[in-house]
Amino acid sequence: MSTTNGQWYPPEWPERIRLLSAGELTPVTPRRAATVLLLRDGQPEQDRQDPQGRQDGDGEHAAEKLAAAPGPARAAHGPEAPAEGVRDAAGGPGGLAVYMLRRRASMAFAGGAYAYPGGSVDPRDERMVTWAGPSRAQWARRLGLDPDEPTQAQAIVCAAVRETFEEAGVLLAGPTPHTVVADTTGDDWEADRAALVARDLSFAEFLDRRGLVLRSDLLGCWARWITPEFEPRRYDTWFFVAALPRGQRTRNASTEADRTVWIRPVDAADGYDRGELLMMPPTIATLRQLAAHGSVAEALAAAADRDLKPILAQARVENGELVLSWPGHDEFTRHIPRATGGSSA
Repeated sequence: MSTTNGQWYPPEWPERIRLLSAGELTPVTPRRAATVLLLRDGQPEQDRQDPQGRQDGDGEHAAEKLAAAPGPARAAHGPEAPAEGVRDAAGGPGGLAVYMLRRRASMAFAGGAYAYPGGSVDPRDERMVTWAGPSRAQWARRLGLDPDEPTQAQAIVCAAVRETFEEAGVLLAGPTPHTVVADTTGDDWEADRAALVARDLSFAEFLDRRGLVLRSDLLGCWARWITPEFEPRRYDTWFFVAALPRGQRTRNASTEADRTVWIRPVDAADGYDRGELLMMPPTIATLRQLAAHGSVAEALAAAADRDLKPILAQARVENGELVLSWPGHDEFTRHIPRATGGSSA
């Protein structure tokens, strides 16, 4: 269904909302998930040219270039090559940039939308790992979970770190509680990453095999969003922020994405507002929030005070219309005529 901006909005939602309001649709239980907003300040020197070695201009239309680019898939195990126009979209030195990927159009959920690395919790994420940072019980309290069942919090944190490695090749772990691995490229790393994706290897086994400590202290929790009750693919997702570790580089390691980019939050939001970059409400909401911070350090510091009350869309019938809204985010409200999307409920 078309909108005036880039808000992802499936055409089947109105009918599903009607079925839910009529008591004819039973909501599915959302799966727990985690996603990570990787951040960095400015552009590393090696990323300041496009694949043809040309320098970009003043960046005024960087988001337009990104939207128009065809975005062929990159090699799953090769270093990421910035798309034409990305240099200024990601900001010059001193500008906060966030890593985003574009989901393949063939994806059943949010195909073609820009998002962050992330995915569902694997039950094996509860297996004990060598841990650095706040305790599991402290994380449970921060995430709004039962501190008497800290393995649930560990699973969400592990999912955040694991999915970031699986989809971006970035690993928030190190040989000691105060270090981070400097390089995750090479055939041996790729073999382990592929085994994690295939679920042939648990994250706990991966860390133990390499003698690594999970660095939970490198994460800050930013928000929590729950997929609406009328959507069949539901997730209860915690959004984290983390700085790109020194020495590591992102790469499109995900089979679900056909394009990746480092971009300033304000530029990505501008592309969304023009209807050029498709995004789900949680994605554009977090971008607008990040845009208020000028550096990675500022964003990480702000995470400690973020309200993690779950955000769940609400749907109601009002004056013959279906009204879809997200509490605290009026910009996403949609008024849908009863004649749209199927018979009235």
